Amino acid sequence: MMGMRRSAFLLTALAGMVAVAAPAQENGPISALKGHDSDAPVDVAADRIEVQERADRAIFAGNVHVRQASLTMDTERLSVAYSSAGGVQIQRLDAAGGVVVKSPSETARGEFGIYDLEKKLITLVGNVQLTRQGSRVSGSRLVIDLTSGRAVIDGGGPGIGQSGGRVTGHFTVPKRSQ
Repeated sequence: MMGMRRSAFLLTALAGMVAVAAPAQENGPISALKGHDSDAPVDVAADRIEVQERADRAIFAGNVHVRQASLTMDTERLSVAYSSAGGVQIQRLDAAGGVVVKSPSETARGEFGIYDLEKKLITLVGNVQLTRQGSRVSGSRLVIDLTSGRAVIDGGGPGIGQSGGRVTGHFTVPKRSQ
């Protein structure tokens, strides 16, 4: 009986995350790379949820949309690892299937993604692209440190991904008056 009550509590707590919050109004584009509030509530919407109580994990599948403050993530499958001691505390999000992470000013894409809320790191792997205002950098792996705002893209080994083991970039140049 106690296990059923705990399951109901966890399902209710996770279901509370399923309602997606309205986007916050911002004054112009700001970077979510530095100073993003990784302690803000996480809202998740999906076609399906499966709660694995004993593993402290919830699996969201189908058209998954995640929002935390002004940062969003879209993917096909999301595994949410949490601690249930003293309430549900999300620790990590693992995404698979065309992961797209957006801030008000940047968009990052990859095949797989990991958002470690405790370390404040977002990692994307597999045909990664980071775009901002017409400029684009591509590679095999992207690591974004939300504390410092530092983003590092690796090219990967030769022959892996479309970049051929190298990081590539396309950068816009502002028009200058003569």
